[in-house]
Amino acid sequence: MDKKSSVDQAVEAVADLGRDIGDYIREQRNNAQISLRQLAKLAGVSNPYLSQIERGLRKPSAEILQQIAKGLRISAEALYVQAGILEQRVGGAVVDAVLADAELTERQKQVLLDVYETFRRENASRRAADVTEDTEE
Repeated sequence: MDKKSSVDQAVEAVADLGRDIGDYIREQRNNAQISLRQLAKLAGVSNPYLSQIERGLRKPSAEILQQIAKGLRISAEALYVQAGILEQRVGGAVVDAVLADAELTERQKQVLLDVYETFRRENASRRAADVTEDTEE
């Protein structure tokens, strides 16, 4: 009985991932003010297939997610994270926003991300020093 419930839970978790990625794609499409038909054309997939993805009935491949991301002008990595293909990187939304910005060159994106990581490391070191200082008192 326990084995069956574990399998059922795993099946539900996978189904939830499909719904989650579909909801995320729909939300991004609505934010971009792009119709389902327009996104399907931009991504090179059929309207019914994209609709099924958005409703959580289909789980798209990494390649299809990349095409959808391109059509939405967001990073493919953001979709991979939502789909459970990748784990979210440190920095999350900031990193995704920089990577998704079509106005920046790849070099500019890398410089911005390097500066961002430097600030994060400095703040983490400062917090660690504060904690050490507090425990010594």
